[in-house]
Amino acid sequence: MVSSYKRELTLTAAGLSLIAVSYGLARYAYGLFAPTLRTEFDLDGGALGAIAAGSYVAYCLAVVASTAITTRWGARAGALAAGTTATAGTALIAAAPNAVVLALGVVLAGASTGLASPSLADAVSRVVRATRRDRAQSVVNAGTGLGVLISGPVALLAIGDWRMAWWAFAAASALVTLWIARVVPPVKEDRARGLPVPLFPPATGRLLPAAATLGLASAAIWTFGRDIAVSVGGLDETASTVVWIVLGAVGLAGAFTAELTSRAGLRRAWSAGMILFAVATALFALATRSLPALIVAAALFGAVYIGLTGVLILWGTRAYPTAPRSVSAWPSWRWRSARPPGHRSSVSSAISSTSVPVSSRRRRSPFSASCSHPGRRPRRTTSGFAPSQG
Repeated sequence: MVSSYKRELTLTAAGLSLIAVSYGLARYAYGLFAPTLRTEFDLDGGALGAIAAGSYVAYCLAVVASTAITTRWGARAGALAAGTTATAGTALIAAAPNAVVLALGVVLAGASTGLASPSLADAVSRVVRATRRDRAQSVVNAGTGLGVLISGPVALLAIGDWRMAWWAFAAASALVTLWIARVVPPVKEDRARGLPVPLFPPATGRLLPAAATLGLASAAIWTFGRDIAVSVGGLDETASTVVWIVLGAVGLAGAFTAELTSRAGLRRAWSAGMILFAVATALFALATRSLPALIVAAALFGAVYIGLTGVLILWGTRAYPTAPRSVSAWPSWRWRSARPPGHRSSVSSAISSTSVPVSSRRRRSPFSASCSHPGRRPRRTTSGFAPSQG
């Protein structure tokens, strides 16, 4: 389905907004409010980590569910499920009378992100012209930075009444859901049912470990970054929230992932990004007591993280050239593992992540064929990307 440029812009804006409320508010705002929730519900680091881990598991399961929903009923159904789940999860957190209900809300909110990604990837692939598709995917993906950016000022305005902030998140999620219902088109053509065949093409042999490594390396900062800045670094509520705002604001630069990747190539973009990501994570861990250093680390982390997740999405379009609805079903499984504050594996995970290979000497996959020539663009088809030959 190809439509007018105005319709493409509207869909991209709505998709960016859904990613903003699901990732930036419903899911990652848990880390922003971790110090407050720790005090409110008398949680220790292990409990905070266990709740976050539940959210991440829900995300992974929801990705699979969304792929099935999108395949059978279309992108609108998956996107509406994401918006509804984000609304319900944030509302449940706002009303939570105890830690159990809080955990249920966090898990439900986390599931919204997994529901959003495959459905929006499918919608973009069907509405946006092939020549603008990469850019649209990158802009939508940058919604995470927008959501994180918005959550910071809301948290500052709601100091002393954290529940009001989460009610605001629920209201924003509801409004975006209504917008999605109007913008994401229903499916009018016959659809092939079932998951992609093969489910794991050769290119995913490196794609999935790369996505898992990024998730593992980023978990500590997303879950405990602000909590550590307060409890270890001694920052007050305002200063630590400013660090979070900077992370989200600079993360908006991820909207330029498509342009940067087209110039550098996927392999170079991924390798350079992971090296910078390791630097950002190490700086965050080593300079916790310095506000300027934390701001620099947060800015680098936000920009590189959003950029790398955009690279994963573009990588996925090459791994599944004839199944665009699967673009985010597998490559954007940014798997996480949450650990209590003080666990030292976050830095070592980030540093070791730079060793994930993006090419090998084994038989070439469609991805390795395209990335082995950084300046060479894969041949496009009406359904997305076809692998380059030779």
